[in-house]
Amino acid sequence: MSGYGYPMPPPPPGQQQHQRGAFPPPPGGGGGTMPPPPGAPPPPGQNRGFGRPPAPQMGGGGMMMPPPPAPPGQFQPRGQQQQLRRQAGGGMMMPPPPAAHGQRMMPPPPNAGGGMRSAPGSAGFGAPPPPGPPSAPVPGPPAPMMGRAPMPGAPPMPGAPRQMGGMMPPAAPPAAHGGPPPPGGQQPQRPPATNPQQGGSLNQAMGSMSLGGGAGPPGAPKQFGGGPFQNAASQQQPPAPLPGQPRMFTPNANNIAAPPSPTKQGGGFQQAGAGFQQPQQQQQQPGGGFYSQQQQQRGQPQPGGQPGLQQQPGMQGPGSAPGMASPAPDIFHENIDYSIQVPDRILRLTSKYVPVSANLGHQCKVPLGAIIRPLAPRGDGEENVRVVQPGASGIVRCKRCRTYINAFVTFLENGRRWRCNICSQLNEVPAPYFCHLDEDGRRRDRESRPELSEGVVEYIAPSEYMVRPPQPPSYFFVIDVSATSVGSGMLRSVAKAIADSLDALPGSPRTQVGFLTYDDSVHYYSLKSGLSSPQMLVVADLVELFVPAPDDLLVNLQESREVVDVFLENLPTMFEGNASQNACLGPALKAAFTVTKHIGGKMCVFQSVLPALGDGALAPRENMAIMGTPDEVKLLRPATNWYKDTAVEFSRAQISVDMFLFPRAYIDVASLAELPRITAGTLHTYPGFRHDADGPRLESELCRSLTQPTAFEAVMRIRCTRGMRISNFYGNFFIRGTDLLALPNCTSDSVFAFDLAHDEANVTSSVVTVQSALLYTSSEGERRIRVVTQAIPVSSLASEVIGAVDADAVTALLAKQALDVGLKTNLDNARNKLQQACVELVRATKEGDRPRTVSGYAAPPPMQQQQPQQESGEGKPIPVNLRLLPLYALALMKNVAFRGGTDVHPDERVHAMHRLMGMGVPESKHYVYPRMFSLHDMSASAGLPSAAPPSGGEDKVAGQGSIQLPRILNLTVDRLASNGIFLLDNGLDMFLWVGREADPAILNSLFGTNTLEGVDMSQVKLQTSGNDFASRLHAIVSALREDDTPQTLTAKVTIVREGDHGLESRFFWHLIEDSASFIGGTFSYDDFVLFVNSGGQGAPPGPSRAPHGGGPPGPPVPPGPPGPPPPMQSHQGLPPPMTQSHQGPPPHMSQSHQGPPPPMNRGLPPQQMQ
Repeated sequence: MSGYGYPMPPPPPGQQQHQRGAFPPPPGGGGGTMPPPPGAPPPPGQNRGFGRPPAPQMGGGGMMMPPPPAPPGQFQPRGQQQQLRRQAGGGMMMPPPPAAHGQRMMPPPPNAGGGMRSAPGSAGFGAPPPPGPPSAPVPGPPAPMMGRAPMPGAPPMPGAPRQMGGMMPPAAPPAAHGGPPPPGGQQPQRPPATNPQQGGSLNQAMGSMSLGGGAGPPGAPKQFGGGPFQNAASQQQPPAPLPGQPRMFTPNANNIAAPPSPTKQGGGFQQAGAGFQQPQQQQQQPGGGFYSQQQQQRGQPQPGGQPGLQQQPGMQGPGSAPGMASPAPDIFHENIDYSIQVPDRILRLTSKYVPVSANLGHQCKVPLGAIIRPLAPRGDGEENVRVVQPGASGIVRCKRCRTYINAFVTFLENGRRWRCNICSQLNEVPAPYFCHLDEDGRRRDRESRPELSEGVVEYIAPSEYMVRPPQPPSYFFVIDVSATSVGSGMLRSVAKAIADSLDALPGSPRTQVGFLTYDDSVHYYSLKSGLSSPQMLVVADLVELFVPAPDDLLVNLQESREVVDVFLENLPTMFEGNASQNACLGPALKAAFTVTKHIGGKMCVFQSVLPALGDGALAPRENMAIMGTPDEVKLLRPATNWYKDTAVEFSRAQISVDMFLFPRAYIDVASLAELPRITAGTLHTYPGFRHDADGPRLESELCRSLTQPTAFEAVMRIRCTRGMRISNFYGNFFIRGTDLLALPNCTSDSVFAFDLAHDEANVTSSVVTVQSALLYTSSEGERRIRVVTQAIPVSSLASEVIGAVDADAVTALLAKQALDVGLKTNLDNARNKLQQACVELVRATKEGDRPRTVSGYAAPPPMQQQQPQQESGEGKPIPVNLRLLPLYALALMKNVAFRGGTDVHPDERVHAMHRLMGMGVPESKHYVYPRMFSLHDMSASAGLPSAAPPSGGEDKVAGQGSIQLPRILNLTVDRLASNGIFLLDNGLDMFLWVGREADPAILNSLFGTNTLEGVDMSQVKLQTSGNDFASRLHAIVSALREDDTPQTLTAKVTIVREGDHGLESRFFWHLIEDSASFIGGTFSYDDFVLFVNSGGQGAPPGPSRAPHGGGPPGPPVPPGPPGPPPPMQSHQGLPPPMTQSHQGPPPHMSQSHQGPPPPMNRGLPPQQMQ
């Protein structure tokens, strides 16, 4: 065990004594010896106890001094008599016998030089001396009765055990002059001042010496002097050494332009030289208590004299005297540059602060966590992620927790070491990576090193990060060619989309492709270069399935491009006469796995019917009797484990599955969705697919899936500062072990979420760091690591944590949590979780900060935290940042993924759940609370590019061309008018609601007819050009589908005619501010806001307030509506006509309205109905 920084015993007889004032030899070189364990007899001839503090008194506490002389006539033990005689004679002072409880020891008198021999009963640390030759005399004055303070900032031995005994007093300040002590022992020895507020354990005063105790973790370096951070007493400068003591080098407090000192193997000392601190600097060191044993053993930081570290004023440790300090935990304040932020497009936190304790987190009710999109495209005005090429030192990582060095680590000892901000481990800085620190304790080259100056960085991984050489990108297509697929036109759209994407596939010229089709048999295609046309090989035996010509089924695209083009050109007509209605999906997946398992890649599966042949066969299990009941969740879970087990094998082979489903009847999406969920793929469904109506949308989504930036063979791990933990992950992945996310493919659309929870009662640092690392292979065949690191400040105020909550991010995280609850239990519990989370968080905002306690008594908040008295309880308004949370919670409960009733098909619900689980924050917000635009009265500039950057926000313009949007309305039936046309967009689907009294001129511009009455709506097409109104509407629709990627999607606009039963009821699903007819959805928005403001008191509105149908109704129909409306029946038919006040801009909210407006960040926000 290395004795890095330990006081060394004198050499055994026969070795040369050190000169007075010189350094003892370091361990392992020059004859140094190891200190004996506690209680062990020293070896013969060795001076017992040299350079060590006296043994702590058991139960005495305070300062450890020799006992005073007994009064005359009082009996003195023999050991005390010999001790007093030795003190009078000078020499080495041995520890006294244990004192009685409460006895205070007096300081020793100054002594002149002189040697001494250990007397019986007075060996160091109370151990009885073994018989042996006496030790050599030690010249010089006696050593002080305390352990020497370690060097400022010297780290402890990780895992060093706490020593026995009470507190050690702080080191006495040196004389007013600096430098070495005067020769001859002329400087008197002063007893140290006694202060019950200061001091620390023997372990701290001794620099965390491990005397025969447990060693640190394997591989942990032996540290110099003490813990990563010392308490206030140990951080003070050491006193000037007395004659006969070795001088201890003290590093420059500011680390200014000090060259690195050579370090000897095993933790030798620094070179001697000028570096002693002036005594005036000692008095500026912050005071403070000591730290708990748990913090020391875990290597937590302690405030002190290192640059960038300071202790929060007034905070004392748990060992402080009663009544002298607050029971709040010790918090280590670090000098963090919070201007280094990860863009919101990559990492979105639910709150900008972390509660300091688990109790405070429970009080705040804030769901801590984040949404991460590691490969998010570059935003407008942003630079690309900077790439780091590791040098000779490789990628610098923590040797304990493997954290990547980042912008928030702390450098110590003039830059020779750095402390991990995840586990507090001290790590050596490799020599090629060394750089001096500036006056702020930061590296001078941090601006030139992206990993030290930015929150997101990408490393080029060396060979040790590769299990196998990077594989070329592979794309394999598994296509259902049954009669249903041929008749719907799906083959035509798929062939066209693949053909259009070949030139843009990533990884050219290394890209490989392959095709496989199936109905009641499996069809392979040999695409060997040089063939004039592909060769189809049919295998009808689904039990003994084999792969013919395996070398020619997955080919290089560039070499076999002509054969591939011929195949795609003939695919739509190749199976025109196919009469098979079955599809053997399971055997086809096994065959595709056999072809691609050696290389991995992306697999695209296209399925139109319920698989009923071979492995993975499914049976219809649709049961309308359990719809809308707690047992409905059975239809949302897989019917068999075959697809889950197959997906796990695919993930291990680095194969990701993107599944495209085209159901015309029940297809059991819950079972099939296991493939994309576990293999980090995506799920797309197109119910009732028709080539002319749904083809453009399918082609755009398939092209985007194939051509977007993709990371292959990826794994991701997320770490956080000790004291916190990642409790749950959400998204599409497979977990290896406990925290490693296996991602065969990770695209620019891949989104994940995680919960952040307290792992301990208190967080002992002023900042919590979250770091994610994504190791992947780029399409160019380069192994890379994208590291995202974010520092989050810690707060002890509930109001500060709640005031920094991001309502949009909380909504996205709550949706994913509720999905997990719904699948594990039932949908009722999922809706209850959403409602409860909203009510509790709003209630916490009204409660505010609870009184602080100091010495068990309530105390007012600090002056800077005191605010004017506000009304409490129900009268206190919801904070501005959370004003939209009740609206989002209500919208989630009425979303297709969670809404009750019997009108949501299981396949449709599972698809909505899958898409919501993989959505980022902006997509979740618009999917949960859609945008509804008024088109019939839009301004002349709507649909045209904006001349100037908008000042209102994202809901004023859309798309890469900044297309101006029409007026946005509230999601209530009161905003509809029979003479209007309204566009509703939720990010996936678009609905165009056309009133019965709409302007014929507008109808002619959009549909080529003056009326839609009596027209077959399946034959009506929305015109995109030919007139100004149609062109502007097409520009608006296209802009709403444009995002930050070059692969623009094409929207499908469903035309809803007023009075249509089926389509209009589905359109009414999205009008979430009206009441619905299922349990938990009977709230209108006004009712729900009152319910939330009351703290969840009272019962929700009963079913009598809800309509009898499945959609939200409007208010009662006034007499004499314009036109001949049919009679209103539940949610069907005509919404009530708008009065004149409803046809203009939305009225402003009254001052007494308790609820927030719908979510508008920019532009005119829609207001509540009057």
